[in-house]
Formats: sequence, C-alpha cells, structure tokens
Amino acid sequence: MAFGPASPAVSATGRLKKLRRLPHVFSKVLELPFCADADVHVEEEPTGFRFIATAIGVSASFRTQFIEIQPGMMKLVVRNDDVGDVGFEEEELEFDRWRVRLPASTRPALATAECIRGELIVRVPKGAGIDEGG
Repeated sequence: MAFGPASPAVSATGRLKKLRRLPHVFSKVLELPFCADADVHVEEEPTGFRFIATAIGVSASFRTQFIEIQPGMMKLVVRNDDVGDVGFEEEELEFDRWRVRLPASTRPALATAECIRGELIVRVPKGAGIDEGG
C-alpha cells in the first residue's frame, strides 16, 4: 500500500466523510503540580471527587485556577503558590504533569485545594446538568 499526499477522507460510496470529535480531546481536565507518574489516590463521593497526593517537601499553599481553553473545553490547574507559578498566558508548556480527564458531571470552577499534614487534597464537586458558563 502506497501513501500519497493528503487527500480528503472519502467513504466507500464516494461521499466525503465528516470529521468527528477526536477521542483524546476531553472537555474537562484536572492538572496537578506533580510529575506524571506520581501516586494520586482518587475517591468518588456522591457529591464529587477527591484527589489525594503526598506533598512532602512542597509548600502548604495551593490554589486552583480554572481555565477555559475554548468554549466547551475546560482545564482545572492546581498551582503551588510559593513556587512562583505564573498565569496561564505566561507559563511554559509542561508535559510531565499529572493529568486526568474529569467526567462531564463535574464542576471544575468550584474546585478547592488544600494541604493537610503533608497531603494535597483537591475536591471537585459534581453538579448534574449544570453548565460552567452560568
């Protein structure tokens, strides 16, 4: 089989195929300030999700930043205040970060992060059918 220059996707019937949403693009993502292979314990509760990670040697001051990448795509970033993290527009891309996709029922704009006894605890509440834009 030979591969030539890019051509439009054509089905067996000769019609152009419509592009579909890519499966690796998720509408809601949580990013923690740890490397991608960090141990993070995830608990699902009736009211939301709880993410627990060991934060020994890291400051006790964390904050959440809700970023709307484009309409319908949201990113929740947990930042370490004492490290001097800058705003999303000024930061360099970090590829080695712990990330997880969030279910559509979550409300990332209402998430909280706190450090208790050396553990970072991030709570992301659920809210069935409630839009973040409202």
